[in-house]
Amino acid sequence: MTQYEHTQIGRSIIWVGSGAAVLLAIGAIFEPPSVREVFLVISAVLFITVALFYKLKITIDHKTLRASFGLGLIKREVPVAEIVACEPIRIRWWYGWGIHLTPYGWLYNIAGWEAVAIRLRNGRKFSLGTDDPHGLTATIRRFSFAE
Repeated sequence: MTQYEHTQIGRSIIWVGSGAAVLLAIGAIFEPPSVREVFLVISAVLFITVALFYKLKITIDHKTLRASFGLGLIKREVPVAEIVACEPIRIRWWYGWGIHLTPYGWLYNIAGWEAVAIRLRNGRKFSLGTDDPHGLTATIRRFSFAE
């Protein structure tokens, strides 16, 4: 039974990525065949990137914390029993969106500058970007520290 579920939509990623892909596809019409193929390949890569990263869904049940991007092909799963600490943080703008290595470990972020830093029993760290950092932190603490 899911105890926490929150989805954050990456509107900037959708608009910028899709807009650039459409413009490149339209621009390909006016280019010679050799350049047209490059434009179309880049356009396809942008559409695929949007599909993979247009949202970040975080769910927690009594056993597992799951974070999945877009269509769900890119995801992170952690047993809540392995979490020893978590706290809301404000990330720097240059950490960006997507998946990046930061001082808080791997950051999974789709939009905004709020996140939750998580530390595991084995010492590894990672962070989840969210527009609900306090709700996510409270739920993680309820399930992981209750034992």
